[in-house]
Amino acid sequence: MMTNLFSTFDPATSIKISLNWISSILCLLITPLYFWKMSNRIESMFKSIMMKLHMEFKTLNNKSKGLTLMTTSLMIMIMMNNMMGLLPYIFTSSSHLMYSLTLALPMWISLMMFGWINNTNHMFSHLIPKGTPPILMPFMVMIETISNLIRPGSLAVRLTANMIAGHLMMTLLGNNMMESNMKIMILTIQMMLMMFEMAVALIQSYVFSVLMTLYSSEIL
Repeated sequence: MMTNLFSTFDPATSIKISLNWISSILCLLITPLYFWKMSNRIESMFKSIMMKLHMEFKTLNNKSKGLTLMTTSLMIMIMMNNMMGLLPYIFTSSSHLMYSLTLALPMWISLMMFGWINNTNHMFSHLIPKGTPPILMPFMVMIETISNLIRPGSLAVRLTANMIAGHLMMTLLGNNMMESNMKIMILTIQMMLMMFEMAVALIQSYVFSVLMTLYSSEIL
């Protein structure tokens, strides 16, 4: 019996080493290996997905050739972690703010450092949009600075909140199913929520990668 509704998102375990975070690397077991002589269907599917994502991210930011590899790998990793969290008795690492903020903050800091060191004038020009009246320029600088500072937090909170919301609904329905007389209806709703959570797991990984690509396009 759960003492707290949010205890399902607690990464701590009873032993010294938290085994819940091992779920973040379980996706490596199903990642296709590229040292076989002949490629199997899973490897072919991964290659086609990577190429589609590469072309999609390339249209968003065609100035950097190597950044699409990073954003594509980031999306595959987040998507696998989201999907692994839908399995029973597996901790959803992407529902924890420590996981999502660890992904967003280093990438945002590295992009900011690269932009301010190499393209200082370009970064200053983004603080004041074109056509801004002179009287509004100080306020626009403040607004643009705050919007840049909250970007990693918004990326992390968006991913975490969306993964927590569906899991909480499924947890509430699962706890009340045995005590309710409408087991068939609750089971049907849970199946629909499972399909919805699979779509959310895919969409949130795509949104995270697309936003990171768009943020990089303003700097490069």
